[in-house]
Amino acid sequence: MPETWRPSISSEVTRSRIMQYIKKVLKRYEDELLNSIIPFWEKHCVDSEDGGYYSFLDRMGNVYDTDKHIWSEWRIVYMFSTLFTSEYSRPEWLEIAKHGFEFLTKYAKRTDGSYYFTLNKKGLPVASEFPSFSIYSESFAAIGAAALYAATNDDKCRDEAVSAYNIFKKNINIGLSRKPELSGQKKRKSLGHQMILCNAAFVLNECFNFSKFDSDIDSAIENIFTFWNDDLGMFFENISMDGSFDLDSCEGRLINPGHALEAMWFILQYAEKKKDARLIAKACTLTGKILDYGWDKEFGGIFYFKDALGKPLPEPKACFKVWWSQNEAAIAALYAYRLSGKKSFLERFKDIDRWSWKNFRDPEYGEWFGYVDKKGNVCHAFKANGWKTFFHIPRYLFTCIKLMKSLNQADSKIN
Repeated sequence: MPETWRPSISSEVTRSRIMQYIKKVLKRYEDELLNSIIPFWEKHCVDSEDGGYYSFLDRMGNVYDTDKHIWSEWRIVYMFSTLFTSEYSRPEWLEIAKHGFEFLTKYAKRTDGSYYFTLNKKGLPVASEFPSFSIYSESFAAIGAAALYAATNDDKCRDEAVSAYNIFKKNINIGLSRKPELSGQKKRKSLGHQMILCNAAFVLNECFNFSKFDSDIDSAIENIFTFWNDDLGMFFENISMDGSFDLDSCEGRLINPGHALEAMWFILQYAEKKKDARLIAKACTLTGKILDYGWDKEFGGIFYFKDALGKPLPEPKACFKVWWSQNEAAIAALYAYRLSGKKSFLERFKDIDRWSWKNFRDPEYGEWFGYVDKKGNVCHAFKANGWKTFFHIPRYLFTCIKLMKSLNQADSKIN
């Protein structure tokens, strides 16, 4: 945290109340992570017969499909490796992470080092790709292998991380240069590509303890800001190749507040490390604006998707609110509060915290539901579906725990 940070709080009484709140939430988050989320996945996700992890779990943790989703597999490797290197470290977490790494590097890789999209239980390829999403498989392989390297110092993990990262970066460039198959198709740039590149490069830097990928992060951040439409005050999910905004199509007008907020806290963690006060201020300002337009003022919660002009959204999933959008919003709000001291960010964190814990958390069987309707009613009772896995929720809890502990430390110095 920058040495100049000070909470902009008007009175000692108010500051004391805020810190009491932070300590109370910190305890709740630790309990949820260690006694609900992690145990659920430890118990249910590991395929001890054929290797890897199960990607589809019902509410109680029973397997309802044995296919293995590569995104989920590598994200689990990442999360258990990261937790193993934390203050909460347990040896079994490292074994779970190694279990997935061995399965994935043996069965999920093509000869060119890239990854299939889905395997069956035995490790045979089921799907080689999934349009619009395949590009990210290597990004999650990169952070998963890098985190395992940080836990083991095993060079094969490091080599896998770098190889996967380079393939992901190359695929972004190929995607940008590839011509549309049909003359009427529109070619676009994706916010998700730059956001994930920013984070993957940061994770590799952290796990390898160097700054080799700083230039990639700087470039990704510069590109991320091109998706901000100043006239409408929103981050767009897609922009035209020339950087213009397409307001004539649903895809062009698509707004994904969760992605934008995820991008902001990725930027904030990098800016904090670099002690870049100007970048911190810019990211905090934009975070505040995203939190404002992303919050459902009628029913609460962060929207899944919006249309930039308020026009109809064509996909039924636009009627949902999803777990990960709330997770990323909470991290971004708390990060912006810690780095700016602005109480408005803490108030928004409280809003998100209350709404998401009320509507997504499952106190009976552990873990969280993934999808609720606009009012917060659970739509799907499963706990994992290939997209939802041991990643967003534990990362959110773990990251917020670290931020709250940092706030406690800063408060102790003031006292």
